[in-house]
Amino acid sequence: MPTTHPKALHKEFLSKMLLARKFEEQVQTLFAQGLVHGTTHLGIGEEATAVGTILAAEPQDYLLATHRGHNHALAKGVDINAMMAEILAKSDGVCKGKGGSMHIADLDKGILGANGILGSSAPIACGAGMTIRRRGEDRIVLCFFGDGAANLGAVHEAMNLAALWNLPVLFVLVNNTYGMSLHISKASSDPDLTKRAYPFGIPAETVDGNDVIAVYDTVKHARDYVVEHGPMLIVENTYRISGHSKSDGNLYRTKAEIAEWREKCPILRHKKYLLDKEIFTAEAIDEMDKETTAIIEAAVAYGKASPEPSLDTILTDIYA
Repeated sequence: MPTTHPKALHKEFLSKMLLARKFEEQVQTLFAQGLVHGTTHLGIGEEATAVGTILAAEPQDYLLATHRGHNHALAKGVDINAMMAEILAKSDGVCKGKGGSMHIADLDKGILGANGILGSSAPIACGAGMTIRRRGEDRIVLCFFGDGAANLGAVHEAMNLAALWNLPVLFVLVNNTYGMSLHISKASSDPDLTKRAYPFGIPAETVDGNDVIAVYDTVKHARDYVVEHGPMLIVENTYRISGHSKSDGNLYRTKAEIAEWREKCPILRHKKYLLDKEIFTAEAIDEMDKETTAIIEAAVAYGKASPEPSLDTILTDIYA
């Protein structure tokens, strides 16, 4: 049956979501083995928000991710071997092992950084947006933040500034239902987070964040708007199957709730779509699965073999 999107795009949707899922599953394993230092924040279950959004953007667009930024970096095309080496704090990492899980940046890919400070992506996005306007570039800024950060003053101030100065910023609110352990119903008087944009005259749309096609189509339209008219907000509703961080015991939600959302997994959903629409056979999907597994295994081997950073470089790349 015909589809409105090219077959190659559907393959990219699935391959990148599979890659992101398997990457984070490996990070879980490596953390349990004591090979990942500090903490790490996984976005298992949120893959469609990253992949659909970033594939709908243009390669030259800037990206600001959150502390849950592995999926964003992979979708933007950061080298997966360098990503794994970074997670393991090795010198061949994309940030030379100094950024780790929460602070991956790659200026060559337009990634201005992931950040552990909630809501900090928004004011930085305004700075990048101002640069774009002053240079007259064909770019926008994808500014990711979560439902918890949507209540922070810095985000509201940034939206106001973006609207006031007509900056090319697409605010992407990934609503995964929980801010750490706090359900959105206990944190926001109105769960319709599109209304966050209304006081500033910014248009807003909401989309099923577990439907990669819907996310892609919504962001495609939104990017066109941002280029011509200025800032916009997209609320992508999804669910964080993984805990907030590796120290999360998931005591604030039931196993039944998590299991219910596992059935709504964006990867399973897109596989079903591809089979129902006869875009790919089950054998072709299995082959994609095997290909991504091989890529992940090679990345783990690369990361483990990468040398430790030298103490001689401890004071380099320091900006503050």
